[in-house]
Amino acid sequence: MAHHRKSSQPRQYGIARRDFLSYIAAVSAIPTIALRAEGQVAQRPRFNGNPFTFGVASGDPEPNGVVLWTRLAPQPLQGGGMPNEAVPTRWEVADDEAFANVVQSGVAWAMPQLGHSVHVEVDGLEPHRWYFYRFHVGDETSPVGRTRTAPADDAMPDRLKFAFTSCQHFESGYFNGYPHMQQEDLDLVVHLGDYIYEYGGVDKRPRKHIGGEVKSLDDYRIRYSQYRLDETLQETHRLFPWLVTWDDHEFDNNYANLVSEEEGISPEAFLARRMNAYQTYYEFMPLRRRSFPQGPHMRLYRGCQYGRLANFHVLDTRQYRTDQPNGDHQKPMIGKALDPQATMLGAKQEHWLMSSLLSSPSTWNVLAQQVMMAPLNRGEGEYRRYSMDQWPGYEISRRRLLRFFHERNVPNPVVLTGDIHLNWVNDLQLDFQDPKSPLVGTELVGTAMTSGGNGGNHIPEFERAAAQNDFVRWYNSNRGYVSCELTPKTWTSHFRVTPYVDKPGAPILTKASFVIEEGQPGAKPA
Repeated sequence: MAHHRKSSQPRQYGIARRDFLSYIAAVSAIPTIALRAEGQVAQRPRFNGNPFTFGVASGDPEPNGVVLWTRLAPQPLQGGGMPNEAVPTRWEVADDEAFANVVQSGVAWAMPQLGHSVHVEVDGLEPHRWYFYRFHVGDETSPVGRTRTAPADDAMPDRLKFAFTSCQHFESGYFNGYPHMQQEDLDLVVHLGDYIYEYGGVDKRPRKHIGGEVKSLDDYRIRYSQYRLDETLQETHRLFPWLVTWDDHEFDNNYANLVSEEEGISPEAFLARRMNAYQTYYEFMPLRRRSFPQGPHMRLYRGCQYGRLANFHVLDTRQYRTDQPNGDHQKPMIGKALDPQATMLGAKQEHWLMSSLLSSPSTWNVLAQQVMMAPLNRGEGEYRRYSMDQWPGYEISRRRLLRFFHERNVPNPVVLTGDIHLNWVNDLQLDFQDPKSPLVGTELVGTAMTSGGNGGNHIPEFERAAAQNDFVRWYNSNRGYVSCELTPKTWTSHFRVTPYVDKPGAPILTKASFVIEEGQPGAKPA
């Protein structure tokens, strides 16, 4: 979500071709992970402290397996404290918490060039069931994690329960939603981005970032480490598999493809920083090898199917988009906002999404993405204005996707959105300027976990927007998360809010609940 703003002036970049070619050669030298460790290998490593300070995590579930994650760091805020060598890390998966019946095990290498992170892609598991896992290194054993495989592709589960959130600015407060999320009977957690914030530390806030704005690989690693040492976040990773995607703050606020929000940043410097940001994101997230970073590029868009009940189409609305039109900010929907060449997803991702939707056998088709799709008019009177960072800034591509939903009869599209630090429930119309236009989908916008502070405040701009946009079913300014329960017939969403984040231990309230009925786009109060 934007805090600083781009100038509407054109950017002037001088690119020395020789420098750029040598830069590309350097980024291309990052190796794809070897399946065996090269060079020095620590057979019986010893540590000055517990190497499992970040705990464990799992993610990207499939019917036969899941990704298991850990990262060895006995000194997590002092560069990790690991030797500069590959460390063999044993892993086990069992169908009971006591590990009486171990069903899969093996050895993975914690590689120094990836900050001694471990990503194990376990397969050979049974669909739609809970498993327990742990890691061993030297004489140390990790906490026991819990994970769940997806249902078989052709199965129709009775229900799926997941929670989604985004925007967890560390300095804004405590992650008070996570302890309550842990008490829910969830199959999955979906995170829609702004997992960290890149800004430098500021005094007189509930918590403080270490260091200045993050740019180097070490900077990003320390920032993620600070977030992952939060026990509420770490425990939520331990208890459930996660499906993650990023927004902008994992790298740099409001960036668009190769364009910084700041003036005068060369593409070389921008890509060098993005390479650091993307590599660190991979190091700290339970992601499959398909998402392994290729220098300053990383393919994060992907599918995650839950049988014939739900299909998650995970999107990346930052890496491939064209620059925000009309100088960003809130502007009328004119000029570059209506450019047919403008794109939010990029051609390759958009075509992948259309193919995934066409071939999806599932009742609920879920777009897990970042920025608001509904065209929210935030202006006053005749002066209609829209966020140029959100889908209305890319209006032709937005309309193309909604038309695809409609003309191809995509079953029950539901768009999950983060970014804006507010809750919204929006009907998605084929043509928002025609009140009689058909509904083609539903958008659920989840608020921030912490970003924006305590929340619950009266924000005139958004109160006005909620009142003057007929497609808005509900709006709220609290912090928290959204809990969703899906059955073959209904999708029920509970908007959970924490009254405060400036100190730990907030209670949880359910501010509103909405239901979407299968075959009927649009949400109704539950």
